[in-house]
Amino acid sequence: MTEDRADAEVLARKCADVMWADDNASRRLGMHLEAVGPGAATLSMTVTDAMTNGHGDTHGGYIFTLADSAFAFACNGYNQRTVAQHCSITYIIPSALGDRLTATAEEVSRQGRNGIYDVRVTNQRGETVAEFRGHSRTVKGTHLPEATEEVR
Repeated sequence: MTEDRADAEVLARKCADVMWADDNASRRLGMHLEAVGPGAATLSMTVTDAMTNGHGDTHGGYIFTLADSAFAFACNGYNQRTVAQHCSITYIIPSALGDRLTATAEEVSRQGRNGIYDVRVTNQRGETVAEFRGHSRTVKGTHLPEATEEVR
């Protein structure tokens, strides 16, 4: 790993640590931050009874929330505060009570203040449950105080 890449990995982890400390939604839903790097993140959670719908499947909103959280950690690893400007999801197969869902986010494009990220949500068998695409926008502010650059 090059020194620049190692520095980028450390920066992404520090940004994630700051965000995670304040991310009540992800933590209270039992999500785990499995991995983070510049433009990438992996989060997982186990489907609880409170997350099932009237069909006995995982409610789509919880799947979306898991994917959205992975998207957030992936696009905030550059020490620029970044928010979602548009997201969409396609549900492929249902998931159920007890399933372990994993959302893996990867950067597709990052130009200026805009980014595009794809997130694949899989179950414990590696089957794709959903595909999510998020469009990001950087805003004013940083996660870490030692930053010298800030989006204006």
